[in-house]
Amino acid sequence: MTTAPSDSPRTPAPATSPRTTAPTTSPQTPAFPRSTAAALDVLHEIEDRVLWLSSSIVHHANRVRPNPSGLKVGGHQASCASMVSIMTALWFRHLRPEDRVSVKPHASPVLHAINHLLGELDASYLPTLRAFGGLQSYPSRSKDPDPVDYSTGSVGIGVTATIWGALARRYAGKSDRGGFTGRQYALVGDAELDEGAVWEAVLDPQVADLGELVWIVDLNRQSLDRVVPNIAAGRLHGMFAAAGWQVLTLKYGTLLEKLMARPGGHALRARIDAMSNPEYQRLLRCSAGELRERLPGAGPEAAAVSDLLAETDDTTLMEAVRNLGGHDLAALDTALSAVEDHRPTVIFAYTVKGYGLPTQGHPQNHSSLLTEQQMAELAVEVGADPDNPWESFAADSAAARLCEETATRLRREAVPAVQPPVVPSDIGRTPTGVATTQAALGRVLLDLTRTAPEAARRVVTVSPDVSSSTNLGGWVNKVGVWSPTERVDWFADDAETILHWRERPTGQHVELGIAETNLVGLLGELGATWSRWGEPLLPIGVLYDPFVQRALEPWSFGIYAGGQSILVGTPSGVTLAPEGGAHQSITTPSLGIEQPGCTTWEPAFALDTEWTLLSALSRLGRPDGGSAYLRLSTRPVDQTLADVPTDPAARERRRRQVVAGAYPLRRQEGARVTIAAMGAVVTEALTAADRLQRLGVPADVVCVTSPGLLYKALDARAGHGEAADWILDQAFPAERATPMVTVLDGHPHTLAFLATIHHVPVRRLGVTRFGQSGSLDEVYRYHQIDTDSIIRAALDVTG
Repeated sequence: MTTAPSDSPRTPAPATSPRTTAPTTSPQTPAFPRSTAAALDVLHEIEDRVLWLSSSIVHHANRVRPNPSGLKVGGHQASCASMVSIMTALWFRHLRPEDRVSVKPHASPVLHAINHLLGELDASYLPTLRAFGGLQSYPSRSKDPDPVDYSTGSVGIGVTATIWGALARRYAGKSDRGGFTGRQYALVGDAELDEGAVWEAVLDPQVADLGELVWIVDLNRQSLDRVVPNIAAGRLHGMFAAAGWQVLTLKYGTLLEKLMARPGGHALRARIDAMSNPEYQRLLRCSAGELRERLPGAGPEAAAVSDLLAETDDTTLMEAVRNLGGHDLAALDTALSAVEDHRPTVIFAYTVKGYGLPTQGHPQNHSSLLTEQQMAELAVEVGADPDNPWESFAADSAAARLCEETATRLRREAVPAVQPPVVPSDIGRTPTGVATTQAALGRVLLDLTRTAPEAARRVVTVSPDVSSSTNLGGWVNKVGVWSPTERVDWFADDAETILHWRERPTGQHVELGIAETNLVGLLGELGATWSRWGEPLLPIGVLYDPFVQRALEPWSFGIYAGGQSILVGTPSGVTLAPEGGAHQSITTPSLGIEQPGCTTWEPAFALDTEWTLLSALSRLGRPDGGSAYLRLSTRPVDQTLADVPTDPAARERRRRQVVAGAYPLRRQEGARVTIAAMGAVVTEALTAADRLQRLGVPADVVCVTSPGLLYKALDARAGHGEAADWILDQAFPAERATPMVTVLDGHPHTLAFLATIHHVPVRRLGVTRFGQSGSLDEVYRYHQIDTDSIIRAALDVTG
């Protein structure tokens, strides 16, 4: 993957930028002259052009561009329109080059329109929304041709990414290059706050100190199908305030506030405040005459409202009822200037969905498209040319000058290309005795601090309150826990305390609350620091494997956005035994086959864990890198069963095979069956091979470490994709092709494809049903992955 377009080379803002310091904010806050009538006029002109461009981008995709298939293209003109004022005020008044913005998915055409006005997107791309190779459906950091700071599209993930981006930036700032500055803005649809992941993130203890967070909620009170009966803005206000956030509300615009300041205005305010969302929304579809009938209502203050409306002309009345704070540029400017920097801020900006369009306020306008006639009328209203929709402002106009000044101010320095440190491929240790792959994880990290300290300094581990139970205790004791400020360890002098929780800015372990989506969200952003800030990190997230699927969607989205990290699931499978009835994982072993941008390894032995982990680390923080998932176990295994070659050349050959996906663990003369086993059940496979030998059925045993890599190799051999296929010849040579038994602690489909390498009969063993607690032997027997089941399968498949 190439450097993300959002951090493409730019020059820094000139030191003479016309700014003054806002009185209520820190020096980090962008400061501009107070809004003047002339300045607002220019902003309104740009606002109109952004509305036109964003609407035209969707219009051309659906009504102008040829569509031979007739399939719906889609796009969201109304959702864009509700964000135009907010984004115009933010980009053209408040953003700085060090700031980053996560744009709500359906407002992507607004982002592209602004980038076009700033010279960051050629007009040739504007008609390509949702076309192959064109502008993506939703903002994409890796696929869109113009600057995009955060990939969004999956509800809740783009919003919370700003939290993890802030933490990742702070963590990366602990290096010799010093700290980073800049705000993290999230432009949020109000319905997105229904997503539970948002509140999991907001409530994490570290978030209350992130003063660089600014969320702007587009409170248009509509969902896809309807006007939401009760958006509960007051409740949301209280929830954010209780979490320590500054809460600002932009409900009414300047015109409406002036109307409410007149005699009878208090009654009008009370009337609108008391309205349900649908009742207010219906007013947006009314004529002036209908407003005079409906707006007073039937309460005791109805006469006062009627008198006020009688003194208001039709034009003012029609404008005032739509004059919400989220569309008032002056009010937006004031709110953005009032943001504090010592705690997170949320701004509730009341808006009208479809504002400025003929569809504004309609309950079913979410995906509605303007007609040709409506687009022509919109062009007249905003001063655009429908025959030349992408036309720029006149070069000598005030709007063109503001666009040029804004573009200059927002240009960013080029992201330095920093190569991550070299990670060794083999530390040189050969484990003996009994050990687990989970314990090997902590052992390798500690060994790395001694054998490759430069690489070890780039490692950052993350866990959701399970660091000790996943064998990270020794590592945490060694490197400490990361915190923006040093905190007192009150148990430092307690002799019975084994895990030392030393929190300091130089720590390398980040502990989150129990929320797996938070963990992988942070992983994704830590894994993107190489492209965002030129700081390659080696992030490793550790969680219980049964909960990997809970975290899979946000982690996958992080990979899509360019985040490179290692996810470790441990302990795994039904091998948990006593806990297996509730905490088993079945489908996770096949992630390497199914998840783009990720390699999965499930090592059977401690040395396999070391080699695969080191290989995964070596692929992080680089344009051609990628993520990895390691599935580990707490099952103690006799390490001598690995039969590691003592000759250096043979050892290196074994290492290459382990990393490539499989290696022959046992070869028998005249083998009649091949047992392909993965992970914890390799012990059963070897025992089964011993007993089959005595039964006169010699068996080869192949230890599979990565089904995904083997699948890619097999595909490449067939001419599909690019991957080295030499591993197939070494692990499954044609001359040793025999009937096969596959076995793993997971769903059997994971290894089923191995039989197609040489088209041999196969019996697939694995876990296909919910389990029960019990001893390891009982649980394995229940799921038919025990030694006896392997032997029976081998006898069946060999006839």
